[in-house]
Amino acid sequence: MSPNYIRTFSEGCLRPPTVIGQFHTLFFGSIRMFFLGVLGFAVYGNEALHFSCDPDKREVNLFCYNQFRPITPQVFWALQLVIVLVPGAFFHLYAACKSIKQEDILQKSSYTGFYIFSVFLRIVLEVVAFWLQIQLFGFKVNAIYMCDVGALEKKFNITRCMVPEHFEKTIFLIAMYTFTVITVILCVAEIFEISCRRLGFLKTQ
Repeated sequence: MSPNYIRTFSEGCLRPPTVIGQFHTLFFGSIRMFFLGVLGFAVYGNEALHFSCDPDKREVNLFCYNQFRPITPQVFWALQLVIVLVPGAFFHLYAACKSIKQEDILQKSSYTGFYIFSVFLRIVLEVVAFWLQIQLFGFKVNAIYMCDVGALEKKFNITRCMVPEHFEKTIFLIAMYTFTVITVILCVAEIFEISCRRLGFLKTQ
């Protein structure tokens, strides 16, 4: 791929053809990544080390933590961010290969339709991620987790585990849900903006 294509691709990713798309990419996307990268590490970074059960033995703690967290929230949210970027990245890669200018995307129906499809696919992926987050983490982190340790062949089947900083994690969970909802709203608003431009209610950029 020539440097021209790479430059066009990067410009397309950083400067989508709509005002709302640019806001979402440059402002909200940056805040979301900063929130996850910095605060997410602060809240969840040492969770496994401070997760303790009764009896406080390494094998019990590790077994119960893996049961409590089938996937760590940081990994899940990082995957979510990467996956929801794929449709837009694929479109802008296509635009770069076809030498499509940003100002032409909303002028031709075929380009517009393809771009709207990429935004709609982003909405679908965000909704799926929202549902998966509910299934994996719920809406609240409790201070006590009841762990089933029957598979360890202990004298007891259920043990109590202490979850560190559970209130902070609950706040962080709600924040990540909020980010997902705002992203979906912005995507819907972007489709609405595109429709208004195509119908002539808004001037093209």
